[in-house]
Amino acid sequence: MRVETSAQPRPAFDRTRHSTSDPRSIWVVVNKKHPIDAGYRPQIDLVRGYQVAAPAAAALTRLLDDSDVLGLGFKIASAYRSYGYQADVYSGVVESSGRPAADRVSARPGHSEHQTGLAVDLVAPDDPACDFDACFAGTPGGRWLAREAWRYGFVVRYRPGSATVTGYSPEPWHLRYVGRALATELRRTRTDTLEVFFDITGGDYP
Repeated sequence: MRVETSAQPRPAFDRTRHSTSDPRSIWVVVNKKHPIDAGYRPQIDLVRGYQVAAPAAAALTRLLDDSDVLGLGFKIASAYRSYGYQADVYSGVVESSGRPAADRVSARPGHSEHQTGLAVDLVAPDDPACDFDACFAGTPGGRWLAREAWRYGFVVRYRPGSATVTGYSPEPWHLRYVGRALATELRRTRTDTLEVFFDITGGDYP
């Protein structure tokens, strides 16, 4: 005898599981409207010689190890940055490109995800022409990250078409650790930004 069963409804995703304002949280949202304290420094682990927030370190190691097996050859170009280091980075971009251009591609100190230690920039030394350029999205490495980073708990944070929400031009090399659960839910719901998912203000500086 065939027994009819009904599919169980998917449990609602708990968007309050982690804080979006505490810089120690893997779900913290840092943008041009939501800075973090100048003195904040995460608990740090080292991944291939770079400082990374401890919650992201094991996942980043797995991502890099798996990408090595595939011959993608990623290298870390930037991970944790202190407030002071970010100030120097931002000042250098302002000096070379002017403040309006700098604000499209570089965070002012206190507004950078890198200060959380949860963000990492990757480059491909075997294909350097597109390092830190939008064309990185079309490289084998860029395509792999866009397709597979969620499996390791990372998202490509600044995507095409999201600049008015995130405040930044697309950066297909910039990964942000949010954990596997949230990365999976963002993929399932086809949500490109943390701001939209958590209904948090974004855009330009006040």
